[in-house]
Amino acid sequence: MKQISTFGSSSYQISDLQLLRNSDDDAAVARLLAHCPIMLLEADEAVTESNRARLYILLRGALSVASDTRTGMADGTVSKLLPGESVGEQSVLDEEANLSSITALEQSEVLVVEADLVWQLIDESNVLARNLLRLLSFRIRAANAQLRRRQKLGEFYRQLSMIDGLTGLYNRAWLNDLLPTMIATAHGSNAPLSLIMIDLDHFKKFNDSHGHVAGDEALRAAAHVLSGALRPTDFAVRYGGEEMMVLLPDTSDKVAVSVAERLCERMRSAQVFGDMRLPLPHITASFGVAALQAQQNEQELIATADAALYRAKEQGRNRVAV
Repeated sequence: MKQISTFGSSSYQISDLQLLRNSDDDAAVARLLAHCPIMLLEADEAVTESNRARLYILLRGALSVASDTRTGMADGTVSKLLPGESVGEQSVLDEEANLSSITALEQSEVLVVEADLVWQLIDESNVLARNLLRLLSFRIRAANAQLRRRQKLGEFYRQLSMIDGLTGLYNRAWLNDLLPTMIATAHGSNAPLSLIMIDLDHFKKFNDSHGHVAGDEALRAAAHVLSGALRPTDFAVRYGGEEMMVLLPDTSDKVAVSVAERLCERMRSAQVFGDMRLPLPHITASFGVAALQAQQNEQELIATADAALYRAKEQGRNRVAV
């Protein structure tokens, strides 16, 4: 980067500088900027003095500006600076080094204004203060919009990480995250909460007979039964392996038993293979129902439902137990 002239000896006008446009006294502002150097940057050349608190105003060409890591938004964001636009305002206001990475995208001319002169312009001409406030307000709005987009994307990936890839049901991570909250809510409002533990019967034998691909299809078919028969307020979870779970907020034990019996019946007729030329195996499942009791936590509720599931298996499987 080399100096080729000063603002006072160049053909550039105050109207070329966005931060200083609409000044009440262009001549006074021009006098203050007269000795500011104009630097020439060749294509791909970086501003090596950007570690100082300075204002850089692009006069000709184009610059690439990487985000300042001190803003807490360091994500590799790169913006393109066009003639009239500036960078370094924040460093001047903070009186700290400018950590933005500035690189010329093509041969460019840049006006360099030292921090002391920026403050003098603010003191002597309110045009810079007005335009600076507008610019910073715009950048804050843009940063907030970017943060909202990131939050939405982060929430999307968080939700995605809580879905079982095979069945499309919620997974164990979702259960660990949400069940304690659901139980606390139920206790706090004295509302019922029921849980159904489900285990596909003789699943290992099914896998051995029909293969693991068919086993995956059976798991998907079982998940489809659950998700297709529940209310929008209910939740189906793949607990692990061939074990699944249904959470029924605001549901008493009697209603939960009827839900489990309906699911058990639908599971008996669930079709695993869509190709009717193949043998059509059906799947059955055992169901254990438990209702949340006073002072009970999530581990105790799951243990109660698991004990009921064990009773259903002992009684011959393909049935509901409480």
